[in-house]
Amino acid sequence: MIKTLSWTDNTVVMIDQNALPHDEKYLTCRSYKEVISAINNMTVRGAPAIGVAAAMGIALGMQNLQVSYEEDLKTSFYRICDEFSQTRPTAVNLFWAIKRMKRCFEEKLESGIDIIKEALVTEAKKICEEDIATNRRIGIQGRRLIKDGNSILTHCNAGALATAGYGTALGVIRAAREEGKIPHVFVDETRPLLQGARLTSWELMRDDIPATLITDNTAGFLMKQGKIDLVIVGADRIAANGDVANKIGTYSLAVLAKEHNIPFYVAAPLSTIDVAIKDGRGIPIEERDGEEVLCIRGMRIATDGMKIYNPAFDVTPNRFISAIITEVGIATSPFEKTIKDLLRRGL
Repeated sequence: MIKTLSWTDNTVVMIDQNALPHDEKYLTCRSYKEVISAINNMTVRGAPAIGVAAAMGIALGMQNLQVSYEEDLKTSFYRICDEFSQTRPTAVNLFWAIKRMKRCFEEKLESGIDIIKEALVTEAKKICEEDIATNRRIGIQGRRLIKDGNSILTHCNAGALATAGYGTALGVIRAAREEGKIPHVFVDETRPLLQGARLTSWELMRDDIPATLITDNTAGFLMKQGKIDLVIVGADRIAANGDVANKIGTYSLAVLAKEHNIPFYVAAPLSTIDVAIKDGRGIPIEERDGEEVLCIRGMRIATDGMKIYNPAFDVTPNRFISAIITEVGIATSPFEKTIKDLLRRGL
């Protein structure tokens, strides 16, 4: 199994996703600042993986902290948490993981510094282990939606690399394969950072799952030809009404799928659902550096001086979504009701 990140000898070790697919190498972070940098520069990415990385980064920051007084400990802990909260604003799993680490810290506050540090490491490891188990349950819930021989379109990377392991959207595909079904996956390249071409293709080839890489603007043509049976993607944040924020280009695929009567599925853990946000209009959308659009692997592809607009995500309204697959069940329209039911079930 692909090991996206781990806690090893009081360091955070993660696969360097910027080096893939040509070079499989690992980055060892010895300070929480290095984990923050890895999140910001996309060494680690994907909402669940960002959450796990943040939890481990907070634990690492506290391990390296040299303080003698409780107030200094509290000040440093909350400062570290705040620094992580500034990294990727759309991925709600980041804030979910920070909240869990804060709860762990506050529960152990009267226990002494060494016990607090140990508890934070234990909690970060637990978040990592739980994510892998959750993804496997998402796969089991969703595999019934895939028939043997289905052609599946996916966008960006919602596989093991976007999580602690196994994956959400790719987890459903993996679970279907483990059940004996043989799906074929069409992989959107996913501009501007090519997570589909670089990461999803790499995962599928490792698992020997039949796949074809396409440019982003080929999807509609394939749908019109009847070559796509369903679309399945991940999510970075899901509003209370079922509107979904995911990698830029997801909305376009959902509109195309609706036009061609193709099911459009979203696979995500319950931790991706943000009940504090009523609908997609309240989801913050990260805008990234224009250099990501201007350059591919260091090669400049556009005229100097061009203005660039580079949102990392878009929002798909719930009316374009056939179902949301979680670890405890599948939500369908009316999403506000079925999401509430799933959240109650997941308590």
